[in-house]
Amino acid sequence: METHQPNRFYLLPSMLTCTSLFSGFYSIVASINGHFFPAAIAILIAGVFDGLDGRVARMTNSTSKFGMELDSLCDLVSFGVAPALLAYLWALTPYGRYGWLAAFLYVATTALRLARFNSMAEETDKKHHDFIGLPCPAAAGAIATTVMFCRFLGATETVKHLSILLLVYLLSYLMVSTHRFLSFKKTKIPPEKRFQVIVGMILLLILLATEPPITLFAAALIYVLSGPALDLYTLVINKRPKADKKTKTAPEKKPLP
Repeated sequence: METHQPNRFYLLPSMLTCTSLFSGFYSIVASINGHFFPAAIAILIAGVFDGLDGRVARMTNSTSKFGMELDSLCDLVSFGVAPALLAYLWALTPYGRYGWLAAFLYVATTALRLARFNSMAEETDKKHHDFIGLPCPAAAGAIATTVMFCRFLGATETVKHLSILLLVYLLSYLMVSTHRFLSFKKTKIPPEKRFQVIVGMILLLILLATEPPITLFAAALIYVLSGPALDLYTLVINKRPKADKKTKTAPEKKPLP
């Protein structure tokens, strides 16, 4: 369990958090101006800085209650308002009331997700490092990479497709669900395997760089579906022994001599 020092301001992680906020605000401005592809890129950049601020704070032992609250407020803008506005102006406007209600639901569930995460941060068991509910940066990344993928397919302007509306509702549900998603923040790598991990990360980076609109969209989609898939797999595994017991037949009685 991490100990947060209250009322402490640390410059470096706070600047990284504000840089994430800047990228999210730029995404909002770009969406309003109809520049949807740069808006999607800005959300991904915000995700990069959001991942850096926490790691830098832990590496420099500069975690604080102030930093955690600042991070949550910035996340609500960068990964709540920005992707919701991007989705609404890019694909949800033709659906009228259903479109803006979907965008509002996304913002509301992002706020609920962040509030639940903060309230459970100090109560989480050390043995469980998974996220409960889809992390809001991953949900925002799913919307951003969808915009990039559609741009790759030739959609340069706004689009109208029911799948985008359903995607926003799905992401909203997953953020407030109890599905567990893998977290890589506290992954401990044995010293003897660090070289192999570095090589694997380089290969992964090369794979993602081959065709970013496709590879990033595929990676985001796999992560979004991983939570329900893991829970379904666990459910099947837990039910298997019970099913085996039911199928066992009673031992045959030997006939009396």
